[in-house]
Amino acid sequence: MKRKGKQDRRSRRVLVALGWYDYRLHRGIERYAEEHGWSLSANLAREKVLPWGWEGDGILAWLGAWDELAEFVERQNKPTVDFSYRRPHLQFPRVLEDHAHAARLVAEHFLSRGFKNFIFYSDSPNWSYEERGQGFLAALAEAGYSCVWLKWHESAWFREDREQWSRKRLWLATRLRRAPKPVAVFAANDQHALDVLEACEVADLKVPDEVAICGAENYLLAPDAMQTPISSVDTNLELLGYRGAELLDQLMDGRKPPTKPIRIPAAGVVVRKSSDLLAVSHPGVARSLRFIWEHSHEPISVKDLVGVAAMSRRALHKAFVEHLGRTPGQELHRVRIERARKLLAETDDKLDVIARACGYQSTNSFCVAFKHAVGMSPKQFRESLAK
Repeated sequence: MKRKGKQDRRSRRVLVALGWYDYRLHRGIERYAEEHGWSLSANLAREKVLPWGWEGDGILAWLGAWDELAEFVERQNKPTVDFSYRRPHLQFPRVLEDHAHAARLVAEHFLSRGFKNFIFYSDSPNWSYEERGQGFLAALAEAGYSCVWLKWHESAWFREDREQWSRKRLWLATRLRRAPKPVAVFAANDQHALDVLEACEVADLKVPDEVAICGAENYLLAPDAMQTPISSVDTNLELLGYRGAELLDQLMDGRKPPTKPIRIPAAGVVVRKSSDLLAVSHPGVARSLRFIWEHSHEPISVKDLVGVAAMSRRALHKAFVEHLGRTPGQELHRVRIERARKLLAETDDKLDVIARACGYQSTNSFCVAFKHAVGMSPKQFRESLAK
């Protein structure tokens, strides 16, 4: 039996039929294709051009758009990976963003800043918005907080005519004006976050002092050039594309598809002015939090926080629990672990380098703390992202 050689691998032709464009998703696909010698066919689906008659080995698809694309991909009867869950009846293997994880990171971001009032905003019944909203509500509920979900498409003001934009902005401004302040708003994506920002201008609400805003997917162009740059959770789209291509390669090798969608965890919250606020009235807690954010990469301890707060250890402990629901030590630990997760996902640094960059005095103490918090060792966590 002839063994599959390098030339056979290079001859693989893959159709990119996404119906939606994000340079990071394409970059992940491109990176895998270059590493494995694929020939990629153009993403014609974005212009609603279907390449009937195409012949190749596999398809990378995003079937969240028009019906004709889904019909085309289904008829090809080729190994296929779908990046969307809009059509769950199609039995394709899927690689998806972990929307619940992204929502949890946003919830933790707001909670770490002392917010107690929360809103999730979406404007359509999109499956990804629903997952983000449910994930945000669940994460807040675990911390003992409730959340108002503003759904434009279910409001009495909803219209789909030429007045939709102005009516939506006025409706959103009215709801934000009524909300208790300060309030933290998680918008279903970055465009929704812009809706919230514009509604705040209409309602004469200060961002982030009265309304803190965080979007999702981190796709706004030149966000730091905005008068109020918008925070966003980076949903790791480049890794999504890479892992999707990797799964397709396995399917083209004849391997069995996974029984459940593969979920890609978010990379982290990119904090900008729109949510960079400490909604904590206690000055000692506020000073301690700022000190943690600025010095968590150093070997600081609760003793240092006590000094910064100018309080007794017992009083600072009580104030942290009252205002954040966590002790000073737990907050310091949480910030360090989140930094470690980000470095493990985004760099190839060795564990001893990451340990020092996160304020741990030894690799062993870092590994023990990480496994206790995440449920797996740093090495296992990094390997889980590469699978």
